[in-house]
Amino acid sequence: MTSATATTTTAPRATPKVTSIKLPKPSAKIAGQAKDVWTIVNEAAVEAQASLPFPVLNLGQGFFSYNPPDFAIKAAQNALNDVSCNQYSHTKGRPSLRKALAAAYEPSFGRKINWETEVVVTSGANEGMFSAFTAFLSDGDEVIVFEPFFDQYISNIQLPGGKVVYVPLVPPSDNDIRTVSSSEWKIDFEDLRSKVSPRTKMIVVNSPHNPVGKVFSREELEKIGQIAVENNIIVLSDEVYDRLYYTPFTRMATLSPELQRLTLTVGSAGKTFSATGWRVGWLIGDAELIKYVSAAHTRICFAVNSPLQEATAVALREAAKPENTFFADHVEAYKRKFRSFNRIWDELSLPYTDPEGGYFVLVNFSKVKIPEDYQFPEDVTVGRAKDFQMAYWLIKEIGVVTIPPTEFYLPEHAHLAENYLRFAVCKTDDYLEEAVERLRLLKPYIQN
Repeated sequence: MTSATATTTTAPRATPKVTSIKLPKPSAKIAGQAKDVWTIVNEAAVEAQASLPFPVLNLGQGFFSYNPPDFAIKAAQNALNDVSCNQYSHTKGRPSLRKALAAAYEPSFGRKINWETEVVVTSGANEGMFSAFTAFLSDGDEVIVFEPFFDQYISNIQLPGGKVVYVPLVPPSDNDIRTVSSSEWKIDFEDLRSKVSPRTKMIVVNSPHNPVGKVFSREELEKIGQIAVENNIIVLSDEVYDRLYYTPFTRMATLSPELQRLTLTVGSAGKTFSATGWRVGWLIGDAELIKYVSAAHTRICFAVNSPLQEATAVALREAAKPENTFFADHVEAYKRKFRSFNRIWDELSLPYTDPEGGYFVLVNFSKVKIPEDYQFPEDVTVGRAKDFQMAYWLIKEIGVVTIPPTEFYLPEHAHLAENYLRFAVCKTDDYLEEAVERLRLLKPYIQN
């Protein structure tokens, strides 16, 4: 007997018709932002590398081209073998790190710091500052920021609803013809006082300053502090470069009992130990201020990665030992880096701003003449000052990445810095030496 098997044929499915779906609009706080300088220079660097016969050298962004000290690396490796370091840490930070931070800051603060109530650990200094702005700003509250500014300040203030009020640092009038000290970039205190209003909630002070390299003098800080105390304004003191200063350095929080209560001091393991990828930062301040910063931080990211918190704690304790000379050696190393790198500007007769702190140098390129028929993309021409074109040309033709500092200004103040470019010297000595040799290619383009 033969059995037949029925075969069922399935008709092919019709391809669904693709319809255009209009997605919801993003927040106006995000959608209106132009392409940022980091994207522009990195895209230009990739394009340049495809056509240049030598490697593109990145002196633009402030990341290091070498590792943290061995004792910090070892601490990070050991932390990964600790069970507790692979789990959540307390939202305010690991006790070991908060204790180490209190011990590290007490000598310069001249007082005991309560590690439980006066310290909060954050996911990098940037998140710490965002937490501070989120903690204290309501819609329409104003924050005074000095130009040039760290670009993250602006979005960090605006996202919680704050309004940025700008006060430019004023360079010396003859900065196009001579090398100047960063101390010569001055605050117009009449301008500063005029910008204070009943809505002023905070003022941001960055010392040592990025990108000018200015270490604010005690007298300047006292004047800023007086304004803050008179108007009950919180001072966000961004001191992430506090281990790289080449002239006397004063902490805002140490100037008076009133300023001690009004100041939030910001620090960074990334800058302290050449480990920007660790993303460990902190804020130190009066317990009543830290309470609200900590509450905002908890809502933003809850906790910071545990292994690198522990590594930072161990590194701080190691660096504090009398036989450990890391911090002193680090300062001397950067003095040498600046001397070695800045000799190219002396050789080319290009003026620069000699920094008192940090690892950036502003160089005046007003004597460098780009060919008149050079073609630029709209990204560096439309709504941009001329330093964007200079930076683009330097990447594409000389193979050196730098940052146009007018990114850190309002358009109406861009003229103060449009002749400058910012260079980062946080690189190995060999890398900087290669950059010096490369920059000699500028000679045919310099007109004295």
